[in-house]
Amino acid sequence: MGGLFGTIKKSDCVSELFYGTDYNSHLGTKRAGMVTVSEGNFMRSIHNIENSYFRTKFEGDLPDFCGNAGLGVISDTDAQPIIISSKLGKFAIVTVAKINNLKELEQELLAEGHHFCEHSNNVTNQTELLAMLIAEGKDFVDGIEHLFAKIKGSCSMLLLTEDSIIAARDKYGRTPLYIGRGVDDKGFAVSSETCSFPNLGYETERWLGPGEIVKITAEGYTQIRKPNDKMQICSFLWVYFGYPTCEYEGKNVEEMRYDCGAEMGKTDDVEVDFVSGIPDSGIGMSLGYAMGKGIPYKRAIVKYTPTWPRSFTPPTQERRELVAKMKLIPNNALLKDMRVVFCDDSIVRGTQLRDNIRDLYRYGAKEVHIRIACPPMIYPCKFLGFSSTKTELELICRRIIKDIEGDHNKNVEAYATTGSPQYCEMVDRIRKQLGITSLKFNPIETLVKSIGLPKDQICTHCFDGSSYE
Repeated sequence: MGGLFGTIKKSDCVSELFYGTDYNSHLGTKRAGMVTVSEGNFMRSIHNIENSYFRTKFEGDLPDFCGNAGLGVISDTDAQPIIISSKLGKFAIVTVAKINNLKELEQELLAEGHHFCEHSNNVTNQTELLAMLIAEGKDFVDGIEHLFAKIKGSCSMLLLTEDSIIAARDKYGRTPLYIGRGVDDKGFAVSSETCSFPNLGYETERWLGPGEIVKITAEGYTQIRKPNDKMQICSFLWVYFGYPTCEYEGKNVEEMRYDCGAEMGKTDDVEVDFVSGIPDSGIGMSLGYAMGKGIPYKRAIVKYTPTWPRSFTPPTQERRELVAKMKLIPNNALLKDMRVVFCDDSIVRGTQLRDNIRDLYRYGAKEVHIRIACPPMIYPCKFLGFSSTKTELELICRRIIKDIEGDHNKNVEAYATTGSPQYCEMVDRIRKQLGITSLKFNPIETLVKSIGLPKDQICTHCFDGSSYE
């Protein structure tokens, strides 16, 4: 996925930009970049952060930056920011995007006489392509609307001009953007995550609606395009991506996870000794589950944070298994001879969870019951790219469907229907394959209720295949 941060004020903004971007680090682990502008001069730095933290990569670059406005990005896709000169003027751009028709758009632009400079592994940089689409408009609003009309997928973005920041949220609002107002006339910031604001002296002012475009200066901000009527914000933001102190559409991440767990705990009839959360995303749910069911919460599995920060799914099977093994440590003293419910955010491939479950038994657990915050993942995400899944068969649910039906695309809707015979058989086969005593997923109804928005305003495509194109 990725995260964005921008700030503009009447004095130097480099410190706020550096730390504000860092507060989006939980959203990606591949690339990061910063850009500032001063008297029309743009300064940029991009680093690979796959094997290091954002701060350690960029701290040495800070003396090279100056200016009262800048953008930062954490990206799991392409190297950015991109700086271009166009008929609209010179501007820098950062994006959180997944463009499914990238190749078609590339060929179309090449046929029109455009050229591309930024490549990695023979793949066109999608942020550069998006900048070209914007530059075809008669102004920035027209260019961004042109981009929204052309792409298949999703895109939220920040643009930096010589005197302003232009913030534009994805046309269906799948990814968020928030504006923060600085205390004591400190200017303004805009970010994917509201956790960027408090410690840097900003107060959350408002969120952008789907497709809304706002122009921000040091004095204030102006809406230059109204939001669209339709919205489908990603439900997985609350389930997994979001930092606990963040909120989306007015709903706090930790509160949603707690409510999700409490709802499951109230109706779960399993007999266990206590509940534990699988760090990090499962902790909020497990606390809610403990309250809903009326059983103790204990930390029977702990994340080793000094050298293993929260990480997204690594690109190779070997590294996935290594990370799963290294970053979580079971607590033998709490597990021995105990019946335990473990709450987790999701099951994608099942590899990491299977290895964790083996360790829990090895450390003495008598029974291991798994409770998942969201429904089974049956469809690959088309809009955020939250894992490195390349094919449907990398999803454990689709492999189970193939085992049962002989074709992973057969009768899929029935398997996505909570409580159907096909659904129940799929869940039980996952349970057996992972070696779990019992396994339950939260239904979509509980997920939607915990988020607190109407179902048609939430993207649940990876669970039921429903989405706006």
